[in-house]
Amino acid sequence: MPTLYGHPFSRAHRVLWMLKELAIPYTHIPTGFQDGGCRTPEYLAINPNGRVPALVDGDLTLFESLAINLYLARKFAGGGAPPLCPGSAAEEALATQWSFWAATEVEKPLIFAAANLILFPPADRRPAEAELALRRLDRPFTVLEGHLARQDFLIGDRFTVADLNVAAVMSLIPLAGIDISQYPKMSVWLDACLQRDAAADWKPIRFTIPRPPDAVLLSRFM
Repeated sequence: MPTLYGHPFSRAHRVLWMLKELAIPYTHIPTGFQDGGCRTPEYLAINPNGRVPALVDGDLTLFESLAINLYLARKFAGGGAPPLCPGSAAEEALATQWSFWAATEVEKPLIFAAANLILFPPADRRPAEAELALRRLDRPFTVLEGHLARQDFLIGDRFTVADLNVAAVMSLIPLAGIDISQYPKMSVWLDACLQRDAAADWKPIRFTIPRPPDAVLLSRFM
């Protein structure tokens, strides 16, 4: 039985979504990232990066939420759950491609925008920084809009781990109240993904983070 470490109000919500889609038994240890839970010696022995989530499945220990989901989709593909796993080597490569794309093209500017809209304390939010991040998101959002104009899902003709991984990264969009109406195909797709029963854990995510020094902030997110 897999064991997931990480509070739902973190990137662990992406893996919780996958586990619920697969309808498999698992153990969840809600390790925090703001209360020092991911800095204990016990947790650092699991993930020396001191970040969440991490997954332990038998002798295998994994970190990085999107990689964990790719693994779970493959391992539990034949368990009677919906076919979230890619169906061929080509589809597997595409699922990896879209997962990397979400992490490299979308996640950092989206977090930067969300931080200045909802995550930083109100006095530390800067609308100009949010606008800068949203402008940087236009290029990847336009790419995704064009792709979804040709097909309903990211790969194949069904919802897969590729859709889950990308939508989970983009779940900050509705949380931060970001208007994506200019990308109608992407908007419909994202809403459909996030309305799935197993995706419910993204909805209550609410927390604030301290604003780092400006030099650290820009180097980290932009």
